[in-house]
Amino acid sequence: MRNTITLFNAAKNAGIRRVVHVSIANPSLDSPLAYYRGKAQVEQAWIDSGLSYTILRPTVIFGREDILINNIACFIRHLPVFGVPGDGRYRIRPIYVEDMVCLMVGAVQRHADETIDAVGPETFSFEELVRLIGAQVGKPARIMRMPTILAYLSTRLAGTFLRDVVLTWQEYNGLMSNLLAPMGPATGQTRLTDWLFLNRRDLGRRYASEIGRHFR
Repeated sequence: MRNTITLFNAAKNAGIRRVVHVSIANPSLDSPLAYYRGKAQVEQAWIDSGLSYTILRPTVIFGREDILINNIACFIRHLPVFGVPGDGRYRIRPIYVEDMVCLMVGAVQRHADETIDAVGPETFSFEELVRLIGAQVGKPARIMRMPTILAYLSTRLAGTFLRDVVLTWQEYNGLMSNLLAPMGPATGQTRLTDWLFLNRRDLGRRYASEIGRHFR
């Protein structure tokens, strides 16, 4: 929060009058998950700053350089089975990166204070999403349902070999708590099913490293 307050003060001193802040879906000051609680605290700090604001709350963003969708495809391509934590019924509403950019640009041009869920037009259960990706890359996913802790430990092990953090415990819990599928109308127009079809040949050919992206 200290860095956030410094950013507020710098914005005010520079004469900035409006801020577009990218948060996450379903943050809450009462969340048992520290990551979601912290995001809610940052949102509240922007609201209390006195600056005009738009807060955008994306779920999973997909596109040419995304992490999650690509790496699901990568694991399906290269592993004999795909481990799904729990029952796989928890939902996701992914949004296309260019739709997300359009929301950000549009928000700059408005004046009202607002909070917007950045969600696409399709909702999938996690297992449906995995099966859809497998079908599009030409290797139907062989699903193995796993206890959450075992699935998490498996991704920790994979991360050791890949020198990356595949998914954090907070991300696992947010996903399985349906926090990536807020209700309400779609604010993005691009369908993931259409995008997967167009990009099926290249998707998941290489693993996309979260750490590598930030520190290369």
